[in-house]
Amino acid sequence: MTSALQTLTRYFSLTAIVFSLLASARAASETYVIDRVHSSVGFSIRHFFSKVPGSFTKFEGAIVVDREHLEKSSVEVTIDIASVNTASIKRDDHLRSPDFFDAAKFASITFKSKSWKKTGEATFDVTGDLTLKGVTKEVVLKVRALGFGPGMRPGSQLSGWEATTTLQRSDFGVAGFDKMLGEDVDVHINVEAGVKA
Repeated sequence: MTSALQTLTRYFSLTAIVFSLLASARAASETYVIDRVHSSVGFSIRHFFSKVPGSFTKFEGAIVVDREHLEKSSVEVTIDIASVNTASIKRDDHLRSPDFFDAAKFASITFKSKSWKKTGEATFDVTGDLTLKGVTKEVVLKVRALGFGPGMRPGSQLSGWEATTTLQRSDFGVAGFDKMLGEDVDVHINVEAGVKA
C-alpha cells in the first residue's frame, strides 16, 4: 500500500512539474495584434524618373513574441489588395485590374515568417513566404524592434516595429509597362501592435 502511495505521489509530482513547465512556456510568449489605425504598409516604385508612393489601407496580422529571445518570434500578415491607395482613383483602379494585381481574382497578399535571424541589438532578418497574385516566394524583411511598454489604456501593452524590403514585381507576375515603371518595389512597414487579451 505504501509503495502504491509513493508511486502515486511521484506521478502527481511529475505531472505538476510538466504543467508548470508548460505554463512557463506559454507565459514566455505574447501575441501582439497589429493596430491598423497606428500602422502603415507602404511602397514606392519608379515612374519614369521619379518615385511614386502608395500604400495598402486594410491589413491584419499578429506577432507572437518571446521577449527574452526575439529570434524565436513569428509573424503573419494579410493585406487586402483592393485597399491599394496611391492618391489617384484612376491609377488605383488600374492597379486593381488584371494589368497589375488582378484584385478580383487575387484578393490578398500574405506573409508568414519562417525564421528570425538576429543582426544587431534590436534588428533582425525575418525570412518568410510572401504570396502575391498566386505566386509564393521567400523574401527577407529587415526588421527593427522599436520597443515594448504600456499603452494609454490601463493594463495595455504595446510593441513597435519597422520593416523594409525590396521586391522585384515581375517575380510575382506584376509585369509590363517596363519603359514607364521600374522593376524594383521598395516596401516600408511601420507597426504598432497590442497584446491580445
